Amino acid sequence: MKFHIFLTIYFNIFASCNVVDTGDDYDFIIIGAGSAGSVIASRLSENLYWKILLLEAGDEGNLISSIPYAVSLLPFTKYNWGHFMEVQPNLAQSYNDNRMPWHKGRALGGTSVINYMIYTRGNRFNYDQWAAQGNPGWSYNDVLPYFIKSENCSVKNVDYDFHGVNGYLGISEPFQTKITDVFLKGLHELGLPFIDYNSNKTLGASTIQANIFQGRRHSSADAFLKPVKHRFNLFIKIRALARKVLIDEKTKQVYGVEYEISGKVYKAIARKEVILSAGAINSPQLLMLSGIGPKQELEQLKIPVLKDLEVGKNLQDNLAFLGLNFVTPEDVTLHFSQFINLVSIYEVLERRTGPWVGAGGAQAIAYIKTTESEEVEPVPDMELLLIGGSLSTDYGLIIRTGMNIRDSVYNALFAPTEGKNSFMIFLSHLTPKSKGYIKLRSADPHDYPLMYGNYFSDPENKDINTFLAAIRFVQKLIQTKTFKKFNITLVSNPVPGCTHYQYNSDDYWRCFLRSLIQTFNHQVGTAKMGPKNDPEAVVNHKLEVYGIKGLRVADCSVIPFALSAHTNAPAMMVGEKAADLIKNAWK
Repeated sequence: MKFHIFLTIYFNIFASCNVVDTGDDYDFIIIGAGSAGSVIASRLSENLYWKILLLEAGDEGNLISSIPYAVSLLPFTKYNWGHFMEVQPNLAQSYNDNRMPWHKGRALGGTSVINYMIYTRGNRFNYDQWAAQGNPGWSYNDVLPYFIKSENCSVKNVDYDFHGVNGYLGISEPFQTKITDVFLKGLHELGLPFIDYNSNKTLGASTIQANIFQGRRHSSADAFLKPVKHRFNLFIKIRALARKVLIDEKTKQVYGVEYEISGKVYKAIARKEVILSAGAINSPQLLMLSGIGPKQELEQLKIPVLKDLEVGKNLQDNLAFLGLNFVTPEDVTLHFSQFINLVSIYEVLERRTGPWVGAGGAQAIAYIKTTESEEVEPVPDMELLLIGGSLSTDYGLIIRTGMNIRDSVYNALFAPTEGKNSFMIFLSHLTPKSKGYIKLRSADPHDYPLMYGNYFSDPENKDINTFLAAIRFVQKLIQTKTFKKFNITLVSNPVPGCTHYQYNSDDYWRCFLRSLIQTFNHQVGTAKMGPKNDPEAVVNHKLEVYGIKGLRVADCSVIPFALSAHTNAPAMMVGEKAADLIKNAWK
């Protein structure tokens, strides 16, 4: 054993980075090199005794994916799985074929390679509620150290009692235009203070904190894998599609993974554990392909049932409304010309500054508690996300195509603002009551699962009414002195399909909401964490799958309910905590 440690240290220091993996057995196999999986692989490989295999279906990022504002191009690339939600009646009529896209990253770094880089953790009440549901170790005080551990924060106006500066993950402020100050000052007039939304403050507004480091997107792979890729005990296989987890049918003990590269199927043996970190869509898919899931559904597909669990259920998501588009005569927003001139191209390529170093146009964020909220505590139920441009900023060339928006809708709502100073405020619901689900399309691992959002399906219509309350709040915002000073007006062209309702009536907005609602791709809960007596629970508080030995799930699928957050940061926190749970289990 001492000789093994000596060899490991020797190779870590002296050997070539291109050590060939000649074996097919590992201590741990991690499926998915996304926001959680990259963290777990990095942290577990710190133990020189352990041999780690990380499987990723996608490829490495490139220069385009690393430029922050190029995010609008990424839905069209190989880095996106290209998922679409199944058609839901009376919803998403503004989209081609009524199909809402669900963008998910297929890359080393997962969705952190294609997302808008917005770094939000969720508020302290989220995590205390998580723990209170029978999940010890997941309260705010329990998880805060893991957020801090990850961070290399360089944002100026934050509370550093709640941030780290020695971690792998770069966090900075993206490029901003003058509309940011207008937005923040207008909200201040309505009583909303400036806060560090990643501290213990819950209601207020701030500029964006983003996963951008030295002018480049800082994906989980950039942050956690690149610095340690030389490690002799860490093996990363890209373009490797996991097909199923290998489980002994009698003992229910996991012993490996079946995966595929270029059409050839391989098996890798796991001496200790397999960790599923494939995300809220692909992790439940792999569980079900492996025989873990709803018994009746698996039997219909002739998949041997090893454990009957509610896999794929309890899907919750943060929906966003894209219909609040504004214009102003003042030059305070993003313009297409800012991105196509030689100066801005030089800035981003050589100096790593300028408008291309923006979080996809996201510049500021606010958390409010609407009149629909029934919470006693200061818990926000809506997020306001300021976008410094609009779907018309690029003259309809790229952004709206990636969102799959119909030409008729774009022409009615956004085309009239082409060439003008326009910006948007996205509304995102933080406390949804509607639940969707995921189920297998077939037993073929190449077939995408069926994805049902079931948005606005809560029987009391609380979800849609909360959006309506947020719209009324924004209408008050544009009446503030600050907004009036800049002559800001809401584009009031009626959306196609809702013209039979009186403009600005509650029924009109409800129609508009159903038509142009969009997911922020924050799906959670499809492998829910919960105590053993929770009929929906798939994993326990240690991330272990009930009834199966040697298998954990560690990604957003375990989060029991929608958080007040963009889910990239919580996913990395889950990865950090998962690594410690595993280390403690195998001391």
